[in-house]
Amino acid sequence: MNRITRRTLPLVALAPFVRAAEPTKRLRLGGPIFLNSQDPVELAREHRRLGYRAAYCPAMATLDDAIRLAAIVKAYAAEDVVIAEVGAWRNMLDADPNTRRANLDYVSQRLTLAEAIGARNCVDIAGSFHPKLWDGPDPRNYSKEFFDATVENCRKVIDAVKPKRTKFTIEMMPWAPPDGPDAYLQLLRAVDRDGFGVHIDVCNIVNSPQRYFQNGALIEECFRKLGRWIMSCHAKDIGPTRVHLAEMIPGRGGLDYRAYLRSIARYAPDAPLMLEHLDGAAQYEEGKRHIQSVATEIGLPL
Repeated sequence: MNRITRRTLPLVALAPFVRAAEPTKRLRLGGPIFLNSQDPVELAREHRRLGYRAAYCPAMATLDDAIRLAAIVKAYAAEDVVIAEVGAWRNMLDADPNTRRANLDYVSQRLTLAEAIGARNCVDIAGSFHPKLWDGPDPRNYSKEFFDATVENCRKVIDAVKPKRTKFTIEMMPWAPPDGPDAYLQLLRAVDRDGFGVHIDVCNIVNSPQRYFQNGALIEECFRKLGRWIMSCHAKDIGPTRVHLAEMIPGRGGLDYRAYLRSIARYAPDAPLMLEHLDGAAQYEEGKRHIQSVATEIGLPL
């Protein structure tokens, strides 16, 4: 079983028991597409034309249209395109109780959609106690209140849906837990649900000069410790401007994509790597080609 419970080994003893897969599977790269179509067959084929074998959940997928959902599932399966993730992107820790309740209901609906469409995961962030920014920095984000509320929120969402085919995941962030592999292990143990998994966004946790210059080791640590629970990953790059680290197109920054691709292949070979946060088709094409070139260089098929 992949489940961590309070009765399992202490966190420091977990890492040596994570079994690494042999890096023989083709990795699944994915990203947004820019085809103006509502036809699931055309959309699935466009992913393959671009060299993608994974996709974000199509925006047209809704729970109130079972026929369209079935058509999406059929079309994407026919092209061997995995739906990597359904985004939830709501602040589950909003200070207003009514807004927080509405956000949790929305996240539960998105997890229900992920289950219905067979996505690998539904992903959100834990949220923030920042008074204005749903993902903003706030000292209270490192409080016991934040951690306990996040555990409760994850359990509420999972228990409301009881997913069997998908997982609920929390994206790691630079200024709120989970902000690294050990923090995610702690959250996994505390949530204590089979329906909970891991989402990796390496750039989000490269939040210091030390982590930037040693990001290959950070990447390997994340996958070594969390690999069996990783459902999908995000792809972009990050580079320094004085002490500011900014997201950028893969290949233009300093993220160690050799370590990233090798770690996915070894520890989480079924987790799609999804390009995100770029500006238009040309930038996604540039990022995709960089990742493809790195994969070719190190002998990993995509």
